[in-house]
Amino acid sequence: MRIKDIDRDLSKAPVALQVSGVSKSFRLYRDLNLSLKEKVINWRKRGYDLFWALRDVDLEVKQGETLSIIGPNGSGKSTLLRLMTRIMVPDSGSIRANGKIAALLDLGAGFHPDLTGRENIYLNASILGFTRREVDAIYDRIVEFSELGDFIDNQVKNYSSGMYVRLGFSVAINVQPDILLIDEVLAVGDEAFQAKCLQKINEFQESGRTIVLVTHNSDLAAQISHRILWLEHGRVKSLGDPVEVVQDYHAAMRVHPKGDEFGTREIRFTEVTMTDERGESKKVYRTGEGVVVRLHYEAARPVEDPIFGMGFYDHQGQMVFGTNTRLRDLPIPRVEGRGTVEFRIPHLAMLDGRYFLSVAAHTRDHQTDYHWIDKFLYFDVESPGRDAGYLSMDCEIRWSGG
Repeated sequence: MRIKDIDRDLSKAPVALQVSGVSKSFRLYRDLNLSLKEKVINWRKRGYDLFWALRDVDLEVKQGETLSIIGPNGSGKSTLLRLMTRIMVPDSGSIRANGKIAALLDLGAGFHPDLTGRENIYLNASILGFTRREVDAIYDRIVEFSELGDFIDNQVKNYSSGMYVRLGFSVAINVQPDILLIDEVLAVGDEAFQAKCLQKINEFQESGRTIVLVTHNSDLAAQISHRILWLEHGRVKSLGDPVEVVQDYHAAMRVHPKGDEFGTREIRFTEVTMTDERGESKKVYRTGEGVVVRLHYEAARPVEDPIFGMGFYDHQGQMVFGTNTRLRDLPIPRVEGRGTVEFRIPHLAMLDGRYFLSVAAHTRDHQTDYHWIDKFLYFDVESPGRDAGYLSMDCEIRWSGG
């Protein structure tokens, strides 16, 4: 999904959220008193360290803008969102909001566990300033969007995490706020509901509402945002163009993963290489370039009908491409001793990003893994910047007109 008005000029739009010099700290206590006596004796002496979740953050979000906030764990993303909702107050600085705010924060935030879903809808909406008559008018829409059905009259303490998200998001979007604040909780729902939520976010964007989204999915943020704020150690690391900020963020977060390795070792990989078509081993490939993955193996005894496979995964662990000798109709009746299986890919279709290689040898029914090496090798792909998304495809564009 890509918002339709991503390029519209927001420079002259009114300010929806103004964050000025905001700092927020928390006390991290160093000692743990194990008895009541110790608590009484040492209550004045208990030491703590001051953890600064946010330091001197300045931010201006325009009306109609979608801003995503990214950053590693502990960078202050959720704290900033809570300050925007006034659940917490800053140690210094100020936050000014122009318009009605609805927020979807932690799972269950704003819900009473002993009340039913129906009762929590009225409770949650009343906190946002709605009367019972106003909630009556939108109640059916909330229940329909949540897809909870008969569960709406169950206590929410019996809800799954996905059901919490459905109810919370349904309330937040149906009260028609001017400013919608969303924390990472959208990642909990199933794929169908996530797509439904993203479509609703798109409708909000088209109607000119303001959205602030905290997410670990930086690629999604780049697709749906006007700007991205990158927080690190409570400070603004970068703020600006979504594609540029995400590229810098990916580069900073790149690490070599510790790949898992398992299997019976009846077939054992002695060497795995990935090269270009000239046989040169590289860490950076260009979109469209040819690559060759070679699996050198050894079987100490005869193994009947083995399957050899490989796969490319993105930085979130999602398979981008995978294949094996069974899928490609290459029967290998039996292996014994040393050998090589070669996968030639004439055109690498992936766009910019870091990818990881996994290889495997297993039985045809996949009940037994002989040797599996998971995401042990990484490589980067650079593209010429003519396309967006995950894959490059041939595309001819024609135009006719005056």
